[in-house]
Amino acid sequence: MMIKTTINNMDRRGFLRRVGIGTAAVGVAALPGCSPKTEVSADEYSADTSDIPTDKMTFRRNPSTGDNVSLLGYGCMRWPTVKGEDGRDGEEIDQEMVNRLVDTAIAHGVNYFDTSPAYCRGRSEHATGIALSRHPRDKYFIATKMSNFAPSTWSRQASIDMYNNSLKELQTDHIDYMLLHAIGMGRGMDEFNARYIDNGILDFLLAEREAGRIRNLGFSYHGDIKVFDHLLANHDKYKWDFVQIQLNYLDWHHAKEINSGNTNAEYLYGELEKRGILAVIMEPLLGGRLSKVHDHVVARLKQAEPERSVASWAFRYAGTHPGVLTVLSGMTYMEHLTDNLRSFCPLKPLTGDEMQFLYDTADLMMQFPTIPCNDCKYCMPCPYGLDIPGIMLHYNKCVNEGNVPESAQAENYQKARRAFLVGYDRSVPKLRQANHCIGCNQCSKHCPQSINIPAELARIDRFVEQLKQGTL
Repeated sequence: MMIKTTINNMDRRGFLRRVGIGTAAVGVAALPGCSPKTEVSADEYSADTSDIPTDKMTFRRNPSTGDNVSLLGYGCMRWPTVKGEDGRDGEEIDQEMVNRLVDTAIAHGVNYFDTSPAYCRGRSEHATGIALSRHPRDKYFIATKMSNFAPSTWSRQASIDMYNNSLKELQTDHIDYMLLHAIGMGRGMDEFNARYIDNGILDFLLAEREAGRIRNLGFSYHGDIKVFDHLLANHDKYKWDFVQIQLNYLDWHHAKEINSGNTNAEYLYGELEKRGILAVIMEPLLGGRLSKVHDHVVARLKQAEPERSVASWAFRYAGTHPGVLTVLSGMTYMEHLTDNLRSFCPLKPLTGDEMQFLYDTADLMMQFPTIPCNDCKYCMPCPYGLDIPGIMLHYNKCVNEGNVPESAQAENYQKARRAFLVGYDRSVPKLRQANHCIGCNQCSKHCPQSINIPAELARIDRFVEQLKQGTL
């Protein structure tokens, strides 16, 4: 397919007129948990309803161990939940649905499952182990992590206990892909040394790889680029089998613009490619943000590929890079899984024109900035009870739907005002809204996207008050 990439030669208003959207509709002001059932958009899914073949999955070969890994990997951070015994949403993992999702994934060739001791409030490994253990062990690869974030887990024994508990919860005697979790977060090199070097845990994991109980050893990167560069500079010493990075078409060139604490994916992938280290991709959808884009971006993507979902563009983009071993997706719903299976059974790589089309789309998206929240819930729980990701995701949703008016003179002001305020009260309970933030900043240091969370919550609260008082 040939795609004309003319957006660079067209002003914003001209483009919006061309896709049939008025400028008034897009005016804008400039511990990980699982997912309860929420409203999902039809644009997230493909219009294709045909059967998905069970023998067409695209695989990539890992030369370290000879593994043939499915290009679609299952991220187990967002397992579906049901109400707990106390009636609260999201308190219990829906094990029956997890089993169904895993069964469907494996039946269609998915064989890489990525979890962590920290995911789903510490319950993901257990649920994942139950679901996977119902299948032959040679049908899947398990990836988990040394998630020793808390100083109480930095001792050698505490970290070893975490590792042994992962083996127990996952009902296995070996880990196929083991990661040092989220290196670069917190205090950079000082924290990395405390978590992995001073206590001898990296040496322990290297010994476990030598003994065969870990088949591949790598790390996931968030935060301080000095730590990433340090570990790659020592590749000859550690012989990393793979590295997990955040990569998508928006972060390729714009990650640092979105947040100065981030690193452009072009650099991360390029450094791995130089050394022949396989990349495992996280956040291909930026925590769902690239499946819930601004209405005018939806129109642009649908105009190019009417039958494909908005999300499929991001997954095909990540999978097109030849140095990628697998692309992780946290598929909470069966609809997410089936849509992604259509993208990878088999993968139809993007052409050069299509890649440029997405880079131009990313440039356009930067004119309508949302908060870079990926709903990872690393900021939770808030000591004062705020629903931090819920607040920011509601704001982003309203930006994408054109319901963040610049002023009371905006053409759609009354409609947008009602949509924002009514939606806010429906999606975030009043006692958990932004006006209850006291600025303690316990959240920001845990954010992989380096968001200044108290500042964003204060900005949203000011906007809400202006809408309520009619002073915008």
